[in-house]
Amino acid sequence: MDARDRPADHNGDPRLAAAKQEMLRLVGGYVRDQRIVEAMAAVPREQFVPEWLHARAYDDAALPIGEGQTISQPLIVAMMLDALHLRESDRVLDIGTGSGYQAALLGKLAQEVITVERVPVLIERARAALQSLACDNVHVFAAIDVLGWPDRAPYDAIIVAAGAPHVPRELIDQLADGGRLVMPVGTLVSQELTRVTKTSHGVELARLGPCAFVPLIGKNAWPERGRTVLR
Repeated sequence: MDARDRPADHNGDPRLAAAKQEMLRLVGGYVRDQRIVEAMAAVPREQFVPEWLHARAYDDAALPIGEGQTISQPLIVAMMLDALHLRESDRVLDIGTGSGYQAALLGKLAQEVITVERVPVLIERARAALQSLACDNVHVFAAIDVLGWPDRAPYDAIIVAAGAPHVPRELIDQLADGGRLVMPVGTLVSQELTRVTKTSHGVELARLGPCAFVPLIGKNAWPERGRTVLR
């Protein structure tokens, strides 16, 4: 049975179940890797948004999760995952845990996920949500001054859920040979989704389309002072 046609238990709420099926149909029309659709079918997005937003959990829109942060719209999440060209054996670094939803999806698609977050409240919420879903191959860490998580490098894939003015060299250095990095690059107002592939000869760059994310904070990204938070 196709993942998009599987019945879903949403505490008996048929409207939420229908909204999820609509989201899966939308995503399925854009991604090449249908494992992403299956992962999104398996992960309940409503567990990663505030309770007062449960009815909108499957809207194709970014939703606030507190602390000035958002959970990205499902289609953008799916397109970023698709651009990573993930394999089941991959080790993945997820920068900007936020709600933990993207990390949960990565856990369905890869062997191991390291995810880092700066905001303590979001770290605890994400850990609780991931634990409740038995995402045992996803490990949440508090972000340090250095971008990424170099102690566990190299990674087969890195995904960044925040925009930066350029692709930080620190993250390229944390990629394995043949590794892929997908992140938004641009200004504080708008960015372009960008994929970097590390090769024996350097890096290959691909631009995948416009997007808008909260800013990546830290060295070689945006400073904490005077930053603009995107919605």
